[in-house]
Amino acid sequence: MPALDDYLHRFAVQHSRKGVSTVHVLVDAGRPSLILGYYTLSAAQVDVLQLSDVDRKKLPRYPIPCFRMGRLACRVDQRGQGLGKLLVGCAVDRCLQARKQVAAFALIVDAKHVQAKTFYEHYGFTPCTDSPMTLYLPLV
Repeated sequence: MPALDDYLHRFAVQHSRKGVSTVHVLVDAGRPSLILGYYTLSAAQVDVLQLSDVDRKKLPRYPIPCFRMGRLACRVDQRGQGLGKLLVGCAVDRCLQARKQVAAFALIVDAKHVQAKTFYEHYGFTPCTDSPMTLYLPLV
């Protein structure tokens, strides 16, 4: 996607320096200059009313701290190779490690289109009640 390429080339370093997001890049071990994909993480919160009934019942009635995966992208010529799954797994693992220091209930993503939404749902993400293109994965 051009917007995701543009972000990596134009804004990733700036956002990282300013504390807006961290950028995590997957490279080819044989050719470290070849970026295969990336994702970004930042702090976030979600209104408890956006969560499913099952999750909402377990939580306090104020905004819930979360992590947000703001961007996820793979090289077009590498699609279908499982890199998206690998990147989501790395993001979840990184969030689980960060939870040892800073509390957060879930990883949130904003799907850009229905195909992306389906991808996230396949890995257990649940759509928010009022914003079905925003999904979350509890980290518990």
